[in-house]
Amino acid sequence: MGRIFCIVGKSSSGKDTIYKKLLINPILQLKRIVLYTTRPIRAGEQEGVEYYFTKVEVMKRLQEDSKIIECRSYNTVYGIWYYFMAKDGQIDLAQNNYLVIGTLESYTKIRDYFGQNKVVPIYIDLDDGERLTRALQREKKQREPKYEEMCRRFLADAKDFSIEKLEQAGITKHFYNNNLNACLSDITAYILSF
Repeated sequence: MGRIFCIVGKSSSGKDTIYKKLLINPILQLKRIVLYTTRPIRAGEQEGVEYYFTKVEVMKRLQEDSKIIECRSYNTVYGIWYYFMAKDGQIDLAQNNYLVIGTLESYTKIRDYFGQNKVVPIYIDLDDGERLTRALQREKKQREPKYEEMCRRFLADAKDFSIEKLEQAGITKHFYNNNLNACLSDITAYILSF
């Protein structure tokens, strides 16, 4: 039986780096699930790699056709941005294990849709000071840095990933990303244990 391993964590905790490294690990043989978003593409991102970058109108058509598994919105300083997983033929749990990046909210919706025994959370944790430093470094590299949005996301993470919300979602295991190689080793062993 295949599983969906869902990487979750606060912004700038290293989720993207960990995701990419796990995908290329030949021992794990994980398939990628590409989510959709209506937010603008960032410098260095590629269509169909990090996300499918789409318009709200496309998302609404998919909703009308009952093709959205989970959807969440963020009221950013630049307007509302949506992120969602669609029924688009990417997932075949009879054949493969998958890897996806999400939020605590998206994890619970994906888990509720596919079933608790098929969706496994991988919670990435990191000191807030280090996360803020990484977020600022990443934002400085953007063509048009969005510092206000970066700060909004950082502050929202404290509520979104509170101890109470993690417990409600059934997430008790944390992978601390203060050393990338050690963190990857721990996650790899964890995935292989299933």
